[in-house]
Amino acid sequence: MTTINAWAAKEAGAKLEPFTYETGELGSDEVEVDVTSCGICHSDLSMLNNEWGMAKYPFVPGHEVIGTVAKIGSAVKGLKEGQTVGVGWMAHSCLHCHQCLSGEQHHCPEAIGTIVGRHGGFADKVRAQAAWTVPLPDGITPEEAGPLFCGGVTVFSPIVDYGVKPTDRVGVVGIGGLGHMALKFLKAWGCEVWAFTTSPDKEEEAKRLGAHKVANTRDKEALKELAGKFDFILSTVNVPLPYGDYIGALAPRGRFVTVGAMVSEPMAVPAFSLIAGAKLVGGSDIGSPARIATMLEFCARHGIAPQTETYPMDKVNEAMAHLEEGKARYRIVLTR
Repeated sequence: MTTINAWAAKEAGAKLEPFTYETGELGSDEVEVDVTSCGICHSDLSMLNNEWGMAKYPFVPGHEVIGTVAKIGSAVKGLKEGQTVGVGWMAHSCLHCHQCLSGEQHHCPEAIGTIVGRHGGFADKVRAQAAWTVPLPDGITPEEAGPLFCGGVTVFSPIVDYGVKPTDRVGVVGIGGLGHMALKFLKAWGCEVWAFTTSPDKEEEAKRLGAHKVANTRDKEALKELAGKFDFILSTVNVPLPYGDYIGALAPRGRFVTVGAMVSEPMAVPAFSLIAGAKLVGGSDIGSPARIATMLEFCARHGIAPQTETYPMDKVNEAMAHLEEGKARYRIVLTR
């Protein structure tokens, strides 16, 4: 049994307050992690406000956890005490269903999110299944690594799953918490990278982050002038888009993929815009533990890290407000 000191909300939308709880015995396949830092993701904010209807209170956010292994369950192999590890959106999967045995553990029907029905990483300790506790490779700075475990893998996975090639011309819609990492990944992947933004003042920053070219989509003619040019477009924004124009910007067999989770309106995509050119519209979520490990190795090899701002854990409410106000540039990390 362990006593864990955390920050929790008593009800939807409430401020986070100090909260202490007791755990049961450590499961045989579990790891207990001493938290050293934890990223803040917009999903933490959505869960805090119960926008998805699955939060339970008291609610402890935090699913971009970095820390050191403190305890190991009796059946755990491949991890050792003192090792630096991370835990992302998922904390558990069954490991015996078809999805798990196929390397798609994040699609397991019994998967449990780190902050869904359990307490997350805005705390001094957190627990997770060993399979979802991924070691940091050399070359990754722990203080910056947290956002890679959710936001990072969210934009890395579609690059792999949708077969993006180094010779492709690609576009990223939105230069924010997800988009800025997508620019870095795609440039390192070898692509010709375009940033689509409604903020002209972000042009130089987008280029610094990895874009070769920037299109100002406030100009309604900008996308039309780019018709048929892109092999892959990744949308990271949480607002409706002129989908017909983006589909029109795709080359034959081009793919438009969205990872923006908060768009409630249906996507208005005319069937013929897909049929002509055999184009695809798709979505993507996170990734398996193996995918996370691969992404981390890619980041270490290419010197990729998210752009972060840091707050001490006891300033968590200020940090959450900073995120909610849209002021984060581009990810926030709480440190202990």
